[in-house]
Amino acid sequence: MSSEFEQNLDKYADVIIKVGLNLQPGQRLLIGAPIFSDTYAPIELAPLVRLIVAKAYKVGARFVDVMWIDYQLQLLRYKYAPKDSFEEFPSWRTDLVHDMGKSGDAILVIYAENPDLLINEDPELINVSQQTFFKHMAPIMDLVVQNKMNWAVITAPIDGWVDKFFPDIPPDKRKDKLWDIIFDICRIKHKDPVSAWQDHVNQLASRSNYLNQKEYMSLKFTATGTNLTIGLPKGHMWHSGSMTSQNGITFTANIPTEEVFTIPHKDKTEGVVKGTKPLYYSGSLVENFTLTFSKGKIVEVVAKKGEDLLRNLIETDEGASYLGEIALVPHSSPISQSGLLFYNILIDENASNHIALGRGYKFSFKDGEKLSDEEFAALGGNNSLIHIDCMFGSGEMDVDGILDDGNAEPIMRKGEWAFDV
Repeated sequence: MSSEFEQNLDKYADVIIKVGLNLQPGQRLLIGAPIFSDTYAPIELAPLVRLIVAKAYKVGARFVDVMWIDYQLQLLRYKYAPKDSFEEFPSWRTDLVHDMGKSGDAILVIYAENPDLLINEDPELINVSQQTFFKHMAPIMDLVVQNKMNWAVITAPIDGWVDKFFPDIPPDKRKDKLWDIIFDICRIKHKDPVSAWQDHVNQLASRSNYLNQKEYMSLKFTATGTNLTIGLPKGHMWHSGSMTSQNGITFTANIPTEEVFTIPHKDKTEGVVKGTKPLYYSGSLVENFTLTFSKGKIVEVVAKKGEDLLRNLIETDEGASYLGEIALVPHSSPISQSGLLFYNILIDENASNHIALGRGYKFSFKDGEKLSDEEFAALGGNNSLIHIDCMFGSGEMDVDGILDDGNAEPIMRKGEWAFDV
């Protein structure tokens, strides 16, 4: 590997520690913890993980641990384990993550998996395994929505993913090519990427501050196949790349990030939304999907491919058929302009306006971290085991903010911001 690659990898680790986690002296750090999906630290990413560990100790970490995985072991389970064993789960993993999060320590998620790993396995077993994971992760998701700890999600190229992504280039070039793209979209090639990230996060914060001042009653989305109104609860808060944990640490949860987001009112989404990018989930794609909402709930699902998977997701529990997030991303985002489908929701969600099926974030209300589930629901928040992002933005989409008096103001026109900050 070239010295330029090594320099970029070192800067990537810097951004992860200093911008993503903003790791503080005396904190513990758990790398490879599962939060949103059953993913850990792939053993082939050991060189990157070692860099992150070294930098964590250099900034004063008290202790760093890693949850490793060899995804071939996961495949072997599907091939040979008893079919009635897929409701079992290694609870020590969730116990450790919960202990670290509850203590206000730092959690780093490495979301990198082979999209085709389970392509030939029984979809019903995959669904049982995912439902089991969601159930065990519920206490940890409670900590996330309360902003109990500083956490971040990153990614890196691994076998299988690069093969899916670049089937037409020589195998020995694929990882280098994907690394190059990740360095681009994560602003690593800047002379001072930490400073570049601070500027970017400040720009996103200006957008969310503007929207917070407006206190829109609802949002109206219009494009081919989409005619959707999303009601917003009173007291909702817009957020962007930078958030603050309960122990006062400002962190950037997603590297990369291009979004500003808030919470919909659970019962106030009406109309039809057409997906503009496939939803990749658990080894399968949902393509050309349309969702119809009435009184906040999905009442009709149509998809050219993966319709059963989408139906299974929204049947996870009662809240899975309602929305927990609405996010705005300009069509000019670097990820959108790449024109690529990454088969990785961390990256793909930052290419487009998106909604999230399922759980909303309590921190989307002022002082929301203190809300009980019942208080959260009373304000219009949605509780669920899942939080699944679905992309529906495009270069033709218009977004309007509806004020209490019924007047509409432009937020986006043809996929781009319609206001200056």
